[in-house]
Amino acid sequence: MRHPPRRDGSAVEARVTVERPVADVFGFYRDLENLPRFLGDVTEVRRTGPATYRWTVVGPLGVRVRSTIRLTEARADELIRYETTGPPGLRARWTVHFTPGPGRTEVHQVLATPLGAVGHALLSLVGKPPGAEVAANLRRLKQVLETGVVTDTDHAVAGKFGRRPPER
Repeated sequence: MRHPPRRDGSAVEARVTVERPVADVFGFYRDLENLPRFLGDVTEVRRTGPATYRWTVVGPLGVRVRSTIRLTEARADELIRYETTGPPGLRARWTVHFTPGPGRTEVHQVLATPLGAVGHALLSLVGKPPGAEVAANLRRLKQVLETGVVTDTDHAVAGKFGRRPPER
């Protein structure tokens, strides 16, 4: 299933280069149960069907929200698309592209937020700016795949990833 590009100011994107082969990076991300290992606000993901998962997100003020996400497309070592379920105008959609290089993979993620630019602004107002969150999540993906340890706590639930090492 293809999602048309959004031109309403709701899409944000970020890129990171992971020093691992594309099959490793794609395989790790494709197992959506790995999302809590690097997404800052997702604390649990459980498979509920062939392409559906139940996830728990911790929002502002520690409010836990459980919802269903659906894998809508996966092309091995190339692309993953998933979205929250619900009414079409209220779905968040992720598109993750994987571009191989010698011993490394560029990961490019695009998040389309629900409610267009209004949704983007509302998320920013409650301390969850989508652009900053997407970038922080990709930095943590890089850390977990390259070192096995996440130290980047930007835009993450307090205490989820431990503490940042002291500055030198």
